[in-house]
Amino acid sequence: MTTVLVCDDSPLAREALRRAVSTIPGVDRVCVAGSGEEGLLRWGAERPDLALIDVRMPGIGGVEAARRILITSPQAAVIMMTMAEDVEGVARAVNSGARGFLVKDASREELTTMVTQALADSAARRVPRARPEATGGVPTLTERELQVLQGMGRGRSNNEIGRELYLSEDTVKTHARRLFRKLGAADRAQAVAMGFRWGLVR
Repeated sequence: MTTVLVCDDSPLAREALRRAVSTIPGVDRVCVAGSGEEGLLRWGAERPDLALIDVRMPGIGGVEAARRILITSPQAAVIMMTMAEDVEGVARAVNSGARGFLVKDASREELTTMVTQALADSAARRVPRARPEATGGVPTLTERELQVLQGMGRGRSNNEIGRELYLSEDTVKTHARRLFRKLGAADRAQAVAMGFRWGLVR
């Protein structure tokens, strides 16, 4: 049975996310928590396949809750939920081992893609694979590719990145595909997570 934990201190946001996640194919059960402390208790009791944790919550907060989960379970699948500009909180969580992040106003399609990918990655982690980190070097990105990656790290859409860089959306997508290949990333969330780890996104 595939279980997802939703941890958010806002009752409305928590319920909306619970309902959305429960409709994703492959998800059998969704449990919820209203604080970092409750999230840790739920994690220990439920051992969910994936945890969606709000970055900013009262008490120990989402970043610290994620860090504690990942200390005890390094292979845990954790995704941070954040406001578009909360780069610092995302960076700290990713550095602790979180798989990526999702902005709170993400579309249903983006949520579905992120959850599906994270669950698939969890299964794939049982099989060793060569990854860019194993080569010992940080991939070399062009200036445009780096600018696009940094825009993604700020939660910008391809259209917004294009406006900032005076590029068409199609051109931004082309740069994004190239940097995904160089990083070995499946999607923008994984690319940004790698960017944080390598210091390419701050």
